[in-house]
Amino acid sequence: MEKWTPITLNELFDEIQKTETDLNGQFWNFWELIKIDPVKWNEKDYGNMGGGFWVVAICGTKVIWYNDIEEGFNISTYKTIGEIDEYWCNQDELNIAVKKMFELITFGGNISGRARASF
Repeated sequence: MEKWTPITLNELFDEIQKTETDLNGQFWNFWELIKIDPVKWNEKDYGNMGGGFWVVAICGTKVIWYNDIEEGFNISTYKTIGEIDEYWCNQDELNIAVKKMFELITFGGNISGRARASF
């Protein structure tokens, strides 16, 4: 079994670019408004192993971040900048996470189809 290592910033940019091209129209415009330069944020349950998780977008009190343990993008809330409040283990491509965030902002409610860790 191979030892897990955190994703590098260059590898993260590859992941972003891989699916960013699938965004167009209103979703591209939304992404352009919420994306940030990736920065590592803490997450209390599983984030210590890799020094945190890369946050790639912020919208209100929600962030899109990359879970490099599960290899997918997730949406979580935050109260304090630099701290992800909820751990999720979705394996979504970035374009799916952006569309889910857009729907959440547009229509309200909760993001459906999220997976909690079952460790």
